[in-house]
Amino acid sequence: MKKHLIPYGKHFIDEDDIKSVIDVLRNQNLTQGKNVDYFEEAVAEFVGSKYAVAMSSWTSGLHMACIVAGVKKNTKVITSPITFVASSNAALYCDAEPIFVDINPDTINIDCNYIEEALKKNDQIKAIIPVHYAGLPCDMENIQILGKKYQSYVIEDAAHALGAKYADGSMVGSCKYSDMTGFSFHPVKSIAAGEGGMITTNNQDIYNKLIKLRSHGINKLNDKLIDDNLAYTGNIKNPWYYEMQELGYNYRMTDIQCALGKSQLLKLPNFLKRRLELARVYDEAFSDLEYVNPIHTNFRDFSSHHLYVLRINYEALNTSRAEFMNDLKKEDIITQVHYMPVTSHPYYKRLGYKTSDYPSASKFYEEALSIPLYYSLSDAEQKKVINAILSLLS
Repeated sequence: MKKHLIPYGKHFIDEDDIKSVIDVLRNQNLTQGKNVDYFEEAVAEFVGSKYAVAMSSWTSGLHMACIVAGVKKNTKVITSPITFVASSNAALYCDAEPIFVDINPDTINIDCNYIEEALKKNDQIKAIIPVHYAGLPCDMENIQILGKKYQSYVIEDAAHALGAKYADGSMVGSCKYSDMTGFSFHPVKSIAAGEGGMITTNNQDIYNKLIKLRSHGINKLNDKLIDDNLAYTGNIKNPWYYEMQELGYNYRMTDIQCALGKSQLLKLPNFLKRRLELARVYDEAFSDLEYVNPIHTNFRDFSSHHLYVLRINYEALNTSRAEFMNDLKKEDIITQVHYMPVTSHPYYKRLGYKTSDYPSASKFYEEALSIPLYYSLSDAEQKKVINAILSLLS
């Protein structure tokens, strides 16, 4: 008999989602069609930005955003060590140097004081990439001030944060405090498109550059062509003609993915509502325990609740995290750790980074445990998770 596992995260697909994909397969372009435009328009409207650009993943989006920001050899990019490796890899793709700064232990987000210290010490910092950990927005108002003061682009890594809000009520993705914001549509994120990502911006020049970069550096617009001698026969534009004007990439998102993403976006308010309900139930269960502290309990009104993370003192419980996780797995409960600091990976160690340079990030990593949180998690399943964890704490 197949076990009923409770994963840490899971997508939710209904018949409307399936129908939206089938409609594309039967009737429309599979890629480079209108569904890409429709999804971009829907995301821009949802978050309140002027422009949105769909791409194959937020990793590819980070790469393009860094290029647009002028990140290249002999330049630097600031980001958090508590993130997925893509946040800093984007700088390496551009032959630039990632600069990690420590986190605020209360929010687990990048600490503005350390950002300014890094900006003062380092020349040629072209971009700041704050990561909205677990769906909680960073202190974007102050980060924007620092970006302007030191002439650095601000690129919000909102892979966890579609649907999150700033303290003033505006949406993450509105780019109220940044030059660009990026989202991920990986299956465990706020909405699922299989894979895919989106960059929002309010700057038309940035938008135009992103559009060109995601499709090989090719431009087909009449008013943007360079070589009119090749583009025209007399006064007639050659209908086959297009120009590769710079080195770009195939970072496009397909119509299949975009149709699914747009269908999912319609359900996002319900997804967010349920995640908040589940988070508050966990808060009540795990608050005021001696060796366990849930993060972000004071920020529920702003987060999109991509993750629910406990900080656990395993040593005080006379156990290890591996044992704790394996004991939960025996109860068919799958947990995860978000994240091992980027600086702890062998590749980054070879580059000379030391996780001990970031004590708050290091301490958080030692304690962090992500427990199941997703839209379709039932009340009974959540109760099972709570009881299993409380049993291990007793």
